[in-house]
Amino acid sequence: MLTIAQLTRLPRKFSKYYDRQFLPLLEKTDLTMREVHVLLFLANHPGQDTARDVTELRGLAKSQVSQAVEIMAGRGLLARRADGEDRRIIHLEITEKGAPLAKEAQGIQAACGRRLLAGLTGKEQAVFLDLLERVLRETEELSTEKECSYEPAKC
Repeated sequence: MLTIAQLTRLPRKFSKYYDRQFLPLLEKTDLTMREVHVLLFLANHPGQDTARDVTELRGLAKSQVSQAVEIMAGRGLLARRADGEDRRIIHLEITEKGAPLAKEAQGIQAACGRRLLAGLTGKEQAVFLDLLERVLRETEELSTEKECSYEPAKC
């Protein structure tokens, strides 16, 4: 039976595997994994294209996102565009120069997902992903709770 300790190690173990898969891309492009995370977020979430979106939804620190955006904009991989209604809001766009890099990173990301599920049949994958989605929704709700009473039914 899966223990809480095993469950909490799972994201760290997968993260190590995931990051290793990007090493050739990082070496080829001289980008950091943080910059790739920002690029992938923008590629994978159309319409959620501000540094604030990346910070809030990806869970990266504001300073890390700002630095990554600054570096990639300086290299011509991202462009900034002021919002038409509120000029204080800056939208981020992957440029033509950045698009092939984003596609390559998405390919690596997809391969990691396929590898993670490779030991399951198609039906098992569908069930697993459905259950995982439900657990993630529950986790979102738990993350907003203020305290736990340590009653098994509530924790």
